Amino acid sequence: MSGFLASVDNLEDAIKVNQLGADIIDLKDPKQGALGGLNCKLITEVVDQLWESAVVSATVGDLDADVSLILDRIQAVADTGVDYVKVGMFSQEHIDICLPTFEHHARRGINIIAVCFADVDFNIEETIQIAKKAQLKGIMIDTAGKASGSLLLHKELNVLQQFTNTARSAGLLTGLAGSLRETDIATLLPLGADYIGFRTALCKDLSRTAGISVESVRRVRELIPVTETNLRPSAAL
Repeated sequence: MSGFLASVDNLEDAIKVNQLGADIIDLKDPKQGALGGLNCKLITEVVDQLWESAVVSATVGDLDADVSLILDRIQAVADTGVDYVKVGMFSQEHIDICLPTFEHHARRGINIIAVCFADVDFNIEETIQIAKKAQLKGIMIDTAGKASGSLLLHKELNVLQQFTNTARSAGLLTGLAGSLRETDIATLLPLGADYIGFRTALCKDLSRTAGISVESVRRVRELIPVTETNLRPSAAL
């Protein structure tokens, strides 16, 4: 069964989606890109408010393939107390040069999720093996260019199934996201990813930079059966 990840950019919406039953509250700034990073003070406020009742993830931002920069940002976001730190693999350089270095933080207990992109070419098998060797907690596929169409326009279902199966076999948490709509849920659920992520579909007027629509969140929650799987890092795998 797949969980429901809801991306938000403020405390009010985080509380709202938590009350409406999101399994993971994901913090990012959609105005700053695909994985735009929020101020660590705001992330800390969300964690402090919801740590007892919610699983929280946060992105490090749309960063260049600069090892030192990314590692520093991973540490800063982890220090806020989030359950997962999400890092974008925006290029092959990110995968080949940066991803292996995340082992330093992973060994020290930081739960890192590598975010690959359906509209950026990458080798699924090789990337999963690098993530496994670096002792990451998970890996997911999203879309980098939100104007270029949804996940399902960029990857065939058989490819997404291969990704999910291979990552799970490697012991990694798996996620699928990328400009998804309510109508995509029935197609993606059989793939068995640990969670399916939404931003645009939850927003007013389907604008990813707008606030959260309560009715939209409710509809998505109703379409994803409630999972009994505990997605907190200590219990997720």
